Amino acid sequence: MTGATPLDPKYVSLLWAGPEQAGDIARLHAELFSPAWSEESVRALLDHPASTAFMAMVGGSPKTCIGFVMAQLAADEAEILSIGVAKDWQRKGVGKRLVEGVARAAQRAEAKKLFLEVAADNDAAMELYRRTGFLGTGLRRGYYARSGGDAVDAVTLALKL
Repeated sequence: MTGATPLDPKYVSLLWAGPEQAGDIARLHAELFSPAWSEESVRALLDHPASTAFMAMVGGSPKTCIGFVMAQLAADEAEILSIGVAKDWQRKGVGKRLVEGVARAAQRAEAKKLFLEVAADNDAAMELYRRTGFLGTGLRRGYYARSGGDAVDAVTLALKL
């Protein structure tokens, strides 16, 4: 998405996301991931009281969703379930802002650690998580199925809040 908004993170705002934003998040999720989450599954997650989510938005009115993060809280832990940034906006600090935003929300909810898992071959995401302070906690062998190829390991990471 280039449109009239310069590809500059200073034009990006983070907004809380609720069930009414499920369509926007599901559309972006479908552009970024296969298999994609359905609008119904995103809505169910966002409607759950233990969930928290943010959208990265640009533009005037209406604003365009260029990123999202969805997480769930349980006791004193939180887990990022999905995070994505539109391809034109990747490597511009949007993902970092989303991670930092959800980490602050989890900390306010008294979580002590924030967990996530990432495909071992996703170098850009691995670098983002390292830069934001996540440390490796484990490995799930062959966790992510790849069409036409071998399954990829999932690396589990945690951030102390």
